[in-house]
Amino acid sequence: MTEKVEELDNYLDNHYIHRSNWLRAAVLGANDGILSTASIAIGVAAASDIREPIILATLAGLVAGALSMAAGEYVSVSSQTDVENADIEREKQELKEMPSIELERLAEIYEKRGLKKETALTVAKELTEHDALGAHIRDELGINEISQAKPLQAAFASGAAFTVGGLLPFLVTLFLPLKSMEYSLYGFALFFLIILGALAAKTGGSSVGKAIIRISFWGTVAMGLTALVGYFFNVNMG
Repeated sequence: MTEKVEELDNYLDNHYIHRSNWLRAAVLGANDGILSTASIAIGVAAASDIREPIILATLAGLVAGALSMAAGEYVSVSSQTDVENADIEREKQELKEMPSIELERLAEIYEKRGLKKETALTVAKELTEHDALGAHIRDELGINEISQAKPLQAAFASGAAFTVGGLLPFLVTLFLPLKSMEYSLYGFALFFLIILGALAAKTGGSSVGKAIIRISFWGTVAMGLTALVGYFFNVNMG
């Protein structure tokens, strides 16, 4: 019996939705890290004849971007957590003040999902007896362990991923020849983005080809527009 339970747990752990929270933050952070730092570097490289301004601008963008991503992710996910907690508190109050109405509401939810009216009411009663608040949080509010907001996890994943992604273009500015630096940055950044898109798609169980096309297209647009800004102003920083 124990072996069967362990097998069931392992089977459920294989579902990709369990990775959605940290995968979203990590992919967003790494993608933004590569694109932001590479775009900054390309824009400065297009207007500079020396390496130091490119390195400085890229490093500044890397540090500021990582902190901004982590802080922004924490604030936004914390806001979601506040909304969830407020709804949970409201649900507690409603269960206390009008349990019969809440029971009917829960039964209606199950009925809309396909259960017969009598069966839906029976299920609602049994779940209410077992854990009324848990049933309403899950089925009325739509909050569960997978979708529940985790601010610190999201902030760390996003900030760390941005740092890793941003380090790649930064290394290019340090070691590759200054001549045609913007083209080198574009080529390597696109290569990094393709790898990221493939890994993210593989981890999330989605189409690798679609992910690569999507990330390559928007990456090219972002870096191309930034390079145009540098060429347009044609500011010689040498």
